[in-house]
Amino acid sequence: MGEKTDREMPENPLEPYIEYVRQQLEEQDPVVLVGVIVALAVILITCVFLKYFLTSKTVRSAVLLVGLCDSGKTLLFIRLLSGKFKRTQTSITDSSAPYKAKNERGSIWTLIDLPGHDSLRSQYLEKFKSAARAIVFVVDSAIFQKEVRDVAEFLYMLLTDTVISRNAPNLLVVCNKQDITMAKSAKLIQQQLEKELNTLRVTRSAALSAQDGSFGGTVHLGKKGKDFEFSQLPMKVEFLECSARGSKGEDGGADIESLEKSLAKL
Repeated sequence: MGEKTDREMPENPLEPYIEYVRQQLEEQDPVVLVGVIVALAVILITCVFLKYFLTSKTVRSAVLLVGLCDSGKTLLFIRLLSGKFKRTQTSITDSSAPYKAKNERGSIWTLIDLPGHDSLRSQYLEKFKSAARAIVFVVDSAIFQKEVRDVAEFLYMLLTDTVISRNAPNLLVVCNKQDITMAKSAKLIQQQLEKELNTLRVTRSAALSAQDGSFGGTVHLGKKGKDFEFSQLPMKVEFLECSARGSKGEDGGADIESLEKSLAKL
């Protein structure tokens, strides 16, 4: 009795439903079916894009402090976090801590101080660049004239990086040590860096072309056929004047209000 019942049952319980769906599809206008498929594809692609877009925005929550050795990055890092003065030494590794921006939202970013030594800066930048919401490039305004070439080369490496160019984090060029009499102004530093970067662009492009007939994998700096200006970059760029030490010395506060305001707008 049981065996007879088993033989009478269809092999696939879903077969009647599948057959019904097939018949319904065959009766539909092909144009309507194509329209439905295209609509579903658009919805799927949109969902994937939104997920990627929202995820990438969430991940990039780091503020990177970069610059040459002795530019004042580490003291600036400490001042932003605690407001206190502390004697520092050359960093050989990264330091990070949560930083609460001074805005109504109470935004919290991960502030990361990267080593400035030329043998270390590339590897640490590679480690954190994908997470950068903003890059704070610290310049020693007091000896800028002596370091302009080195500063420009470091900036060139940053600005022609494919990941940084694609993500376009805010670039805040902090002209530090404004408490020193011989410090150059932010406007002068910007003008000299634009000239130096323009020269570097010509020499680097010529060197790469001579090697393999192409410009390699880096991004072209600025607009082709025009002298370089920071306004040509895909990211927002600000030049700020600050003093991590402060005009009143070790016992006083830092003059970093302009930087704090820019970080509050991220």
